[in-house]
Amino acid sequence: MIRELTKRKPSNKQQGIGDLGKFILVSIYYFAYLAAFHLLEMAQPEELHIIDCALDRYIPFLEYFVVPYLLWFVYIGLSALYLLIRERDLFFKLVYTGMVGMTIFLLISWLYPNGLELRPETFARDNIFVSLTKMVYACDTPTNVLPSIHVFNSVCTLVAIRQSVRLKNSKMVQAGAHVLTLLIVLSTMFLKQHSIVDVLLALVLSYVAYELVYDNLYDRVVLSLRRQMNTMKTRHSIRDLH
Repeated sequence: MIRELTKRKPSNKQQGIGDLGKFILVSIYYFAYLAAFHLLEMAQPEELHIIDCALDRYIPFLEYFVVPYLLWFVYIGLSALYLLIRERDLFFKLVYTGMVGMTIFLLISWLYPNGLELRPETFARDNIFVSLTKMVYACDTPTNVLPSIHVFNSVCTLVAIRQSVRLKNSKMVQAGAHVLTLLIVLSTMFLKQHSIVDVLLALVLSYVAYELVYDNLYDRVVLSLRRQMNTMKTRHSIRDLH
């Protein structure tokens, strides 16, 4: 008699312990990331590669975009907090995509030190938005810009909101997330914080991270390689028989 074994679902207590372990590991990673990023900002490389694109010269400086640029912090923070409370699994997917992108960002920054020379030296206007922009410039050096983490994390957050079971049917939330993400992406260029090159690479990186975390790219690649190996073994076996 063959007995079918059914998978037992973890209890709420086991689930809680598992989530706590993940949260601790994620927290350790982000503290390590911040430490590594601080070292990058303090480093003085022998050669700094200037990211430059002809199209950047056609993009005007618009200080008003400092508003969506700064709203990035609220957007990322509140979205992550909501998912942590209401959709824990999706929260960890959002965090994992961030970890993929930020790890690659650190590697690029260490191996290919880079920076920008796009910031204006003088400002045509004097208003609160220019003052806020000056504050951003003072806090954030124009180095380690490739790819744009502002853009990457915004797109990853939008993906999570689109995937959310609780939020995907809310037209207001979806529209707001799409508009805010677009404004944040544009703000990085209109404030001269990033080149078009940084933005495009961030978009590519967000797609790669999505494939890895949401679409199980790693598992699919491994499975494909295993199938190819098995096919090759089968062919060799048939040849040996002949």
